[in-house]
Amino acid sequence: MRIIALIFIFDSMIAESDYIRVVFGLKLKQQRQKKNWSLQDLATKTGLSKSYLNEIENGKKYPKHDKIIQLSEALNCTFDDLVSTKLDKSLTPINDVLQSDFFKEIPLDLFGINKNNLISIISDAPKKVTAFINALIEISQNYNLGKERFYFAVMRSFQELYDNYFPEVEEKAIQFANENQLELNKNLRTEVLENLLKEKFGYIIQPKDFSGDYALNKLRSLYIPEKKLLLLNERLDFNQKTFILAKEIGFNVLKLNPRPNTYSWLDFGSFEEILNNFYASYFAGCFLISKKELIEKTSDFFDQKQWESQNFEALINHFTDSPETFYYRLTNVLTSEFGIRDLFYLCFVKKDDSDKIQILKELHLNHQQAPHSNATNEHYCRRWIAVKNLHHLKENETLTDAQISHYKDQGVSYLVISTSQKNPFSDGSNRSYCLGILLNNQTIKKLNFAKSSSLKTIEVGVTCESCSIQNCEVRQAHPTRLEKEQFNLDMKKSIEKIRKSLI
Repeated sequence: MRIIALIFIFDSMIAESDYIRVVFGLKLKQQRQKKNWSLQDLATKTGLSKSYLNEIENGKKYPKHDKIIQLSEALNCTFDDLVSTKLDKSLTPINDVLQSDFFKEIPLDLFGINKNNLISIISDAPKKVTAFINALIEISQNYNLGKERFYFAVMRSFQELYDNYFPEVEEKAIQFANENQLELNKNLRTEVLENLLKEKFGYIIQPKDFSGDYALNKLRSLYIPEKKLLLLNERLDFNQKTFILAKEIGFNVLKLNPRPNTYSWLDFGSFEEILNNFYASYFAGCFLISKKELIEKTSDFFDQKQWESQNFEALINHFTDSPETFYYRLTNVLTSEFGIRDLFYLCFVKKDDSDKIQILKELHLNHQQAPHSNATNEHYCRRWIAVKNLHHLKENETLTDAQISHYKDQGVSYLVISTSQKNPFSDGSNRSYCLGILLNNQTIKKLNFAKSSSLKTIEVGVTCESCSIQNCEVRQAHPTRLEKEQFNLDMKKSIEKIRKSLI
């Protein structure tokens, strides 16, 4: 997804003048390359400097009228051939990308990308880039990669780029807590957060019964900015209410706008809205779980010689009654304070009346570790600890366990810790949160219990359709993808055998 993100986030707000310069530069370069001229060749024939022509082709400058005439005469093309913003067939998809509202909403500077560098790449090989763009568009259509999924994929890429650690937000949360004499722990009362929102930011906060409208029943909160009115669903438990209030403080302290006005998502207008929502959520995590104390307690846990699930549950319960908040917050400090970057966080969901497992949230740091979400409706491996927990979960139970998952085909192993529980807000579904840490010489030294006898090593796959494990007792589908790959390999071997026999 990073490649897709880098290609498609072409310019956050490409102005009309920028667009005209870019198109002119592309057309000039195209005309020059038709004649197999170098930039120096064109400079010699026009009397214009090579550096000036280079800036034109890269969309940095737009030549004056007399210079355009010089260029058109040298290239033996018409004035209109250069100044028209209409692109020929080979550049049409690039034009679609440049003008698309869909792809203009993601700021390039977030990824440290210079717009002119991208323009240069496109102008160097427009046909190849066009073919690549067409391929990505076709893939997105085949896999139903709509606007929402695209934006969230880019958001994950942004988090991964920064190891999901944002020190400026951490500092703002600590500063606000100190200014208001707040002790950041699980005993932080909702009344305190409500008063802060009311007194410092002028909020009106009211409970709301949404049960009378089935369409609103799963809505956790609604913010009406015109009145600074925050409506909280009466069904919220303590943790959910606390998180929403902390998040609202985050929106205000960080001065984030635009922002979503509902929790959960209904719709959004731009990538910036998704980004701001992430920052506010990150602030809430910092606000509810102290980084300093989390580092201390996690260090003590890592020093233990044996894996004990009740000790990990005790670690969670020390900070919060919400495993989801804890697991996600842990990914922040593991990267920044423990140097553990080869990890993944996943949230699985399973409805009681369905056998289907879905990955609801995912985060992969450093590279795309398995398991990861797929859009092909393949069956996730039931040997994963998070999936097993979902199937073994009893009513009103929280289940925590761990295993070492060995991916035979990739030759890597992960320590995977998972906690499962009933979704506390939505009826009829269970959730599993899991953290996977790649086991190598570095992490084994940091995790004292990694070689614990209480941790079982289980061979796992990614999906049944691609898994090579023989006689798997929980297989849900034949390894069709693997069988196809093997068939093609056998065919190649047979062809090579015939070829050698005839030489």
